[in-house]
Order: sequence, then structure tokens, then C-alpha cells
Amino acid sequence: MYKLKKGTKCRICKSKGKNEKAIIYLPHHRLALCKIHFIEWFEKRIEKTIRNYQMFNKSDTILVAVSGGKDSLTLWNVLNNLGYNADGLYIDLGIDQYSIDSKNLSISFSKKIGRKLHIINLKEKLASIPELNKATNKPTCSACGTVKRYFMNKFAKESGYSIIATGHNLDDETAVLFGNTIHWNIDYLKRQYPVLKEERGFIRKVKPLCKITEKESALYAFFNNISYIEYECPFSEGASSIEYKRILSLLEENHPGTKLQFYTNFLKRMYPILSEEKHDDLKKCVVCGEPSYTQICSFCKLKENLPK
Repeated sequence: MYKLKKGTKCRICKSKGKNEKAIIYLPHHRLALCKIHFIEWFEKRIEKTIRNYQMFNKSDTILVAVSGGKDSLTLWNVLNNLGYNADGLYIDLGIDQYSIDSKNLSISFSKKIGRKLHIINLKEKLASIPELNKATNKPTCSACGTVKRYFMNKFAKESGYSIIATGHNLDDETAVLFGNTIHWNIDYLKRQYPVLKEERGFIRKVKPLCKITEKESALYAFFNNISYIEYECPFSEGASSIEYKRILSLLEENHPGTKLQFYTNFLKRMYPILSEEKHDDLKKCVVCGEPSYTQICSFCKLKENLPK
């Protein structure tokens, strides 16, 4: 966020003939706002994203993937404020104090907004992330993503939810897009869209925060007294996505709007071309029966590496 010039007024207040001072400036939107109008702008922007990409409506049952971090709790709060039927799912990864803290914060928040929070204990279902880390050569973040996606989809399906909503923000999406573009991972680029539609065993997955920056999300959480885990997962150290975020943030600092332009131009100009290409045929995993693009799904391959 950029520093405001002394005496800058909230643009919306000013348009209504009021004299409220702005406390935040969003350079990529050229928008100076007071606290009340920032919260209003933030929630309207998410509502607009939901509508524009036809993510879901008020009759859908939504399962928010809750991690205890600012983005997932912020998303859950906004959906609740907007009147959507949204419950939470927390997957306890068994990562020592990190998981204890994030789970407690998620439970406290669910009570605060009066919504149900489902909890899956990964150690009981498979193995904790530290145990998986020892048993496989796969990068920890990759293995973690595999098991989370598997259980989110399976749980949502079995529990009657029609939508899975995740808290991926603009910084997350541009870092992934940057990495996939550098390596020209076409298969991943073909699937990088704010909505992954339901198909043959996969529940619809959406990213309502995809045009919200990490800083905007943190500010919304602060203004709404949302307590969230403020330190990173210990296994994320050295992840390439963190380096990509740092590089893109340097660009953003000198050229406000770079991230949003990079992402939205990809969605408008490149994604339609990539989406026309033939996708891999979706199958059923021969081991567990869940949807997979290969004979044996990534989850079951991971499971094979665990001690019997």
C-alpha cells in the first residue's frame, strides 16, 4: 500500500458531499478510501467476481477450505456477510504448533460467525505432513496440495456440498501463473482459471479472491478484527512460489497494477486459446475410484510410499 498525501479525502465520501479522511490508497485502482468504504468496496469486488465468473448463487451449498490464514477466513467472512450458505472445512495437517494454532483460530472464527466447521485429521486418515515428508521424495508443498485437494473433493461430495471455495488471492495466482509460464507447463496453464467446473466426480472449485491482493486481504482482516495465523508454514521455506511473489512485488511497487494486468490479460487473451486444446481424458482411479487423469491418482501413488 502506498502512503497517502496529507489531507486526502475518501473518494466515495467526497462524491456524497462528506468530508471523511481516507486511510488507505489503492494505487492500481487509483482509489483513496476510508475504513467503511474500503470494507464496502472489498465485499462488492468479491461479489462482482462471483457474478462475472458465474461461480455460484445463493441456493448453492458452499464449502470454504479454511486454513486459519487471513485469506480463507476473510473469504468465509465475506461470503457470510453477503448471505451465501457457506460452511468451512479445516484439514489438520499435523504440523506441530502451526497446526494447533491454525486449527484453534479456525474454530474460534467459526463460532464468531455462527457457521459450521468440519475438521479432518490427516494423521487419522493417512499420515501427518511431517510423516509424509519423511516417506516420499515428492516436495512437501506438492504432497500437501495433493492430499488437501483429494480430501476436500471427497468430503464435499460425500457431504452434499456443490461448491468448494478456496482463498487463493491475486498474489497466489500471479505467482503460479509466472512459474507455469517460465516452465511452459501447458497442462497447468489450461486449468488456471477462477472456476474449475464440476465434471465426473470433481466438485466445482472456485477462487473468489483471485483479484484481491494479499495486502488488501490482510487489511480487510484487520478492519474486521479477524484473528489469523501470522507466521508461515515451516515447510514453505524455500518454496519457489515465495520467490516468484517477491519478484512480482518488486515489479508491482514500481509499476502499480502489473499483477492485475498480468493475470486478467492471461484470462482474457491466453486462457481462451489454451482451453480449446484437447484435455486429458478423465478416468477413475483403479485403486480408490476417485476421479483421476491417470490410471492411479496422485493421492494413491503417494499412499504407496507410506510404510505398511
